[in-house]
Amino acid sequence: MILITGGAGFIGGNFVLDWLANPSAEGIINLDKLTYAGNLATLECLKNDSRHQFIHGDIGDQGLVKQLLAEHKPRAIVNFAAESHVDRSIHGPADFVQTNIVGTFNLLECAREYWNALEGQAKEQFRFHHVSTDEVYGSLSASDPAFTEKNSYEPNSPYSASKAASDHLVRAWFHTYGFPVVTTNCSNNYGPYHFPEKLIPLVILNALDGKPLPIYGDGQQVRDWLYVGDHCSAIREVLARGSLGETYNIGGWNEKANLDVVKTICSILDQLRPRADGKSYAAQITFVKDRPGHDRRYAIDASKIERELGWKPAETFETGIRKTVQWYLDNPQWVEGVVSGSYRDWLQKQYH
Repeated sequence: MILITGGAGFIGGNFVLDWLANPSAEGIINLDKLTYAGNLATLECLKNDSRHQFIHGDIGDQGLVKQLLAEHKPRAIVNFAAESHVDRSIHGPADFVQTNIVGTFNLLECAREYWNALEGQAKEQFRFHHVSTDEVYGSLSASDPAFTEKNSYEPNSPYSASKAASDHLVRAWFHTYGFPVVTTNCSNNYGPYHFPEKLIPLVILNALDGKPLPIYGDGQQVRDWLYVGDHCSAIREVLARGSLGETYNIGGWNEKANLDVVKTICSILDQLRPRADGKSYAAQITFVKDRPGHDRRYAIDASKIERELGWKPAETFETGIRKTVQWYLDNPQWVEGVVSGSYRDWLQKQYH
């Protein structure tokens, strides 16, 4: 049995589905608070799978976390639970501090108490895998080398600062208490079941709805794009074979400017679902005021995980983005279920 936190979110949900796609996989206890980005529809296909038990709850609830650990005795915890959207962190940083810092602290302390009581092989094999982001490293110029695990932390948003703080807690629990942790810092994920406030699903859905495709500033902000299925396979490798106390950067080796990402999506949609008027979806591109403190470039050097664990991404950006667009075209019911009134109100506020 393993305990997954945040397993109804985008990356966590994909990880749960990916893990349980293996018929012989261990069971999952899935703890998720179901904030706006948590969506049980993502896990609909598991409702009759006895290997998956969903618990609606908060990693900050000490009593609940202790109860789950005592009852299910997991051999590992994978912590996906996080508030994860930069724009929302700018408007309301308190939730990010509470979940990402205080919540991670609570989870670490409950897990450490549980681990201390284990004996023999169970204690030796236990792992706490903390899932983090490349945004903790700050921003790069066009000529800077990509982030390695040796880069200093220079977070620039309330979101990235809260994740940086959680990373530091995890590191300290290893060095101070010998608590068996591994940390992964990933680049921008994309793929199925992505909440449509993020760039790629937002562009796909707005394009199909005939709405503007909002691009911050000049659209030349560069990100490294990682297909979520590749991220899941990397986490499995680190959880199974990663060295204790180590950090592994997970990237897709796909640096793209935001404007180029949007144009690529438009081109794929032009092929798969052409506009009635024959024009390209690129005609809907609209430039909006840049957000405060917008980092210019992120890039991940993922050579350490390839060198030490033999992992590298299976998808190129071209293959992954085509799969992603096709998934949104094929799953309108999931989209309709997630796009609530409150989400639409938030979009209107953000991209005015």
